[in-house]
Amino acid sequence: MCGRYALIVPPEVLRLACGYAENPNFPPRYNIAPTQPVPVVVARDGMRHFELMRWGFLPGWVKDMKDFPLVINVRSETVREKPSFRAAFTRRRCLMPADGFYEWHRTGKDNHAYLFRRPDRAPFAFAAIWETWHSADGSELDTVALLNSHAKGLMSAIHERCPVLVQHKDADRWLDPDMPATEAARMLHPPDDDVLEMVRIGPLVNKVANDSAAVQAPWSKADEDDALPAHAPAARVVKRVAVAKAGLKNDQGSLF
Repeated sequence: MCGRYALIVPPEVLRLACGYAENPNFPPRYNIAPTQPVPVVVARDGMRHFELMRWGFLPGWVKDMKDFPLVINVRSETVREKPSFRAAFTRRRCLMPADGFYEWHRTGKDNHAYLFRRPDRAPFAFAAIWETWHSADGSELDTVALLNSHAKGLMSAIHERCPVLVQHKDADRWLDPDMPATEAARMLHPPDDDVLEMVRIGPLVNKVANDSAAVQAPWSKADEDDALPAHAPAARVVKRVAVAKAGLKNDQGSLF
């Protein structure tokens, strides 16, 4: 389950990549956590739009948000059948832009954190669904949750679940509310093993208040090798000494 992620790309680069009409300005976020407002890309009247939504999905029929569990991930295998998510998956699919996410692996008494990101540091997009929740006082709250699938390859050594990423070629179709849910469901699969790299990082990510580049600083090589599960392909684990930079190279193309 993905419970933390990052979006550190400059706003103007993300706007070009995602193709939305708005021109928002937002700071780099290295440690985005549930219940916080998060950037979301939706499609309305044939155009893409940037919106902020609460990361924590609430179906419209919920009377009191305190009575409903915090839903930040939805299983892709059952999203079409579950009453809480079925309508949103059919008509309210969206993208959650990111350029990294975190997973934890338990070894003995310790939880070791890992950062997953593209080798070129370019942004990508989680497949997600959204819903507008209406409170008893008449106020409205847009809420969102990402979709996950079974993990495979390198990631399966760390966690059994993995976020679903929407490929560039599928983004328009995914956002199209007129596309049948059966067709959208065919896009719900984990990323190929060569799409993301994995970096062992330190414990700073464990605390939500830590939201700086130091969160993504790699762990030392010796500690990283000791913590990796024995069956994981250690040669694939990235061992970098520089903190990830927020900027992207000018020659990187649009992903969405």
